[in-house]
Amino acid sequence: MWFQQGGCPAHYSRLVRNHLNEEYPDRWIGRGGTISWPARSPDLNPLDFFYWGAGKEKVYSKSMQNVEELRQRIAEAVEFVNNGRFARFISRSFLRRCRACIAAEGRQFEHLL
Repeated sequence: MWFQQGGCPAHYSRLVRNHLNEEYPDRWIGRGGTISWPARSPDLNPLDFFYWGAGKEKVYSKSMQNVEELRQRIAEAVEFVNNGRFARFISRSFLRRCRACIAAEGRQFEHLL
């Protein structure tokens, strides 16, 4: 398993990096890790460019009556998104986004997608 984090200053503290080095030796991605990750790069994070949007779309497609219904919808959305149908789409999209990032030399690239 690999751990990926963003460039949030709180995630860069020595305490956090030491913990990640212990829990995920040479298997974490982020500032100060063995594999660098561009700071503030939601376009390269499958959770940001796909997962949360797809989940929200499922959860909020109809109005809800109560918190229990919200919880049920969230559970159904997670199951729907995690069921494996999207793995190929996410993989292709991620590769396309990485190529665009490289072509833009790490600068803004969302407009190239």
